[in-house]
Amino acid sequence: MIHEKVAAIIDKYEGDHESLIMMLQDMQDSFRYLPEEALRYLGERLDIPMTQLYAVATFYKAFSLTPQGDHTIHVCCGTACHVKGADRIVDRLERELHVKEGGTTLDKRYTLKTVRCVGACSLAPIVLIDEQAHGRLTQDKAAKLVRPKKTA
Repeated sequence: MIHEKVAAIIDKYEGDHESLIMMLQDMQDSFRYLPEEALRYLGERLDIPMTQLYAVATFYKAFSLTPQGDHTIHVCCGTACHVKGADRIVDRLERELHVKEGGTTLDKRYTLKTVRCVGACSLAPIVLIDEQAHGRLTQDKAAKLVRPKKTA
């Protein structure tokens, strides 16, 4: 299964080495991280040493070598958000999710990350869950975002 997906990605870019970053992005999207088996297969097919693939994969923050959650939570820690309590939001989400910043919950539902700035300072403090923005958060509001919804 992994080999088939990687082969399709390589074929999409016609095996062009100049498209390595785009291939890695597609692999990241497909697997939610860059599995070692996928990187090895990519390296074999393109004749690129694993050391070079790891150098690229670890240089860019967009890539992960460990499994990521179904949803990614980005807590903005830019100046405006920091001043308005982003660190307390991070602390609360870590407690709520039982995971440290940079980690993924055991059920693989969420990955918690911090970012420098999302460019929405008027909404500080702000959290992005996937691409959806949640602004002017308090610790309690942030916690509610990640709690399972109650069904009637």
